[in-house]
Amino acid sequence: MRSPSALTACRATLAPVVLALLQACSSMTPTTPTLEATVPAAWQSRGPATPGTTLEAGWWRAFGDPVLDQLVNQALAHNTDLRSAAARVAEARALVDVQRAAGLPTLEAAFAGSRSQSISAATGKPYLSTVGLPQFQASYEVDLWGRIDALNQASDAQLQASEAARDSAALSVAATMASGYINLRALDARLDVARQTLAARDSALKLARSRQERGYTSALETQQSEAEYRATAAVIPQLQLAIRRQEHALSVLAGSPPDPVPRGLPLTELKLVALPDLGLPSDLLRRRPDIAGAEAQLATSDAQLAAARAQLLPSLRLSATLGSIRSSALTGDPFKLWSLGSSVLAPLFEGGRLRAGVKASDARRDQALASYEKAVLTAFGEVEDQLASVDELSKQSIEVDAQRVALEETLRVASNRYREGYASHLDELDAQRNLFSAQQTALQLRADELAARINLDRALGGGWQPTPATRAASVR
Repeated sequence: MRSPSALTACRATLAPVVLALLQACSSMTPTTPTLEATVPAAWQSRGPATPGTTLEAGWWRAFGDPVLDQLVNQALAHNTDLRSAAARVAEARALVDVQRAAGLPTLEAAFAGSRSQSISAATGKPYLSTVGLPQFQASYEVDLWGRIDALNQASDAQLQASEAARDSAALSVAATMASGYINLRALDARLDVARQTLAARDSALKLARSRQERGYTSALETQQSEAEYRATAAVIPQLQLAIRRQEHALSVLAGSPPDPVPRGLPLTELKLVALPDLGLPSDLLRRRPDIAGAEAQLATSDAQLAAARAQLLPSLRLSATLGSIRSSALTGDPFKLWSLGSSVLAPLFEGGRLRAGVKASDARRDQALASYEKAVLTAFGEVEDQLASVDELSKQSIEVDAQRVALEETLRVASNRYREGYASHLDELDAQRNLFSAQQTALQLRADELAARINLDRALGGGWQPTPATRAASVR
């Protein structure tokens, strides 16, 4: 055990060193900068969201298809990427417990024993001696400069970033499943149109052959009809292949082997609800998990920078030991041993390792800040892109529907004129070809409209709400 005079001498020796280090590091206190991101002018003029128009968590239910709801729920429950993300959250939560334990005192039990034989100098006879040394040891690091607290904050922020990454992955899986299902129903609708068109062209081919046999037309019209029939027939296997591939992709996304996917409402019966009021830019920033994750990563790098700077300062450790010596060669009570001590460890020369570590932490913090700003700007860009897509696709769909109606009437007139002998068969074939193309385009545009709405819901955060811990970190 150290004597009081020794402790006094130790304090006298370390005092000048501690003062010098404090003066050298007084200007190294970390500061948290204000986060600023350029907000588009169009967003600055938006008013607050109207109550009841914000996105709900189960935004895909707005399409009104129970089969789609079932597929999305299955994907959220069994997707392999989400299972990995959940495991990363569990790992981060365990690391929080590990870091919390680092700030608590440690208590250890130890036992040392020995057995030896010696020769007595007085009698010249050997004798055996058994010695036991049980003891308890305790140690504790005093967090003078907040290093341990900063590491605790870093682990908490990293947990929040992991949770936000899991939520972002869940949002992506739900949106991908919904988009894939919409595409599948669009392929189904296009296949139905192709089969109907093939049946119509089969009838036209039979009519052309009959007219040729009766000498009303030449073989040219028959060959033209057969060419159109074969061209339509070739489209059907292409659509069937695309349908099978889409089914396989949806099955894998849902965490199951490639299998056929059940169908719900037809493409044209899926609901396309009105757009929600987007509200202020701050509303968008609060309801996107990727932005919350980027902010948590920035908080993590800030705390790690503070911990790295605190390592340049002296550290104080307290220790205590309690034990006893039990020996078979001694009579009476065993010796009681105890000790109390403290140590101050101040870095004097480490080749610039600690300062280089501070610079590295500072650089990582700058990277996190740039990533945060990029996430914010990307969020605004994605929302604006999808708003433009929803608007322009709606206008295009109106024109294509009008074109389809006009081409249906064109085909009706051309078919009647051909049967009455007032027009050539080529006019009817052109009308059939143009109508088939317009029908395919109209169905694809409908699917694109629904997909754009899904992408908009995804860009708006999909009704995601931050956890209380994430909300508290954002305020801090």
